[in-house]
Amino acid sequence: MSHFTTTDETRLFYRDWGHGRPIVFLASWALDSRAWDRHMLYFNALGYRCIAMDRRGHGRSDDPGRGYQLDRLADDVAGLLEHLDLREATLVTHSMASGEATRYLARHGSGRVSRMVFLAPVAPSYAEGSRGPWSMDEPTTDAVLAAIRSDLPRWLADNADAFFLPAETGTSPQFVQHTIDIIHDASLQALLECFRAKRADQRAELAAIDVPLLVIHGNRDASEPVQQGRAIATLVPHSRYVEYAGAPHGLYHTHFDQLVEDIGAFLRETALQSA
Repeated sequence: MSHFTTTDETRLFYRDWGHGRPIVFLASWALDSRAWDRHMLYFNALGYRCIAMDRRGHGRSDDPGRGYQLDRLADDVAGLLEHLDLREATLVTHSMASGEATRYLARHGSGRVSRMVFLAPVAPSYAEGSRGPWSMDEPTTDAVLAAIRSDLPRWLADNADAFFLPAETGTSPQFVQHTIDIIHDASLQALLECFRAKRADQRAELAAIDVPLLVIHGNRDASEPVQQGRAIATLVPHSRYVEYAGAPHGLYHTHFDQLVEDIGAFLRETALQSA
């Protein structure tokens, strides 16, 4: 197995497939590198080196009982890129990981990163007084955390349909259960603390992003409302916004074919622009 050790002595697991220009996949809250299996196979077959990491407290990474603040999570991403000495990397993120990638650039710069993709990203700000009316407020956050803390299996079952819209997208019951099983592999402490970690104001960090960004959001997203992707696209220079009609938060799976086509086109176009 491939692991590296962070600056706070936490061992993190990562997958590293193939050779070529690197794409680093960062999973959403509660998920791990397994969420990216199909995407890694697809882009690996096109000649890309595909890498995905298990966040601390998730999957096969250590469960250190600490380090779930946004700065530390961003430093973990930096540790992976430095450990593998990646250059000209593309960061592909889903949901909460967009906040980690944004904080990574704010803390470590874009010297190792050439472009980014945000799928169903978190809001530019969750801070009271500066958040959009469509982003989750503090009382709602507290209620979600209480439900997760008291009965995680029930909370997952209650929210699975909205995450995948299986009746409309054709997502199988087996894949829904596979996703739930991945979440059950994560530390409950990690789930709770990472959920709260996204409550930050990252508007200034987003405005400072200096690499091309592709934002893709679905207009049926019940977890991170589509207004969040729209707002990020207006804040970030050199950004492109694509909206998927009928796509839920789990669009990384439900809209796989359209997604990899759009990401592939973005990779090719931005590579030509920088040549």
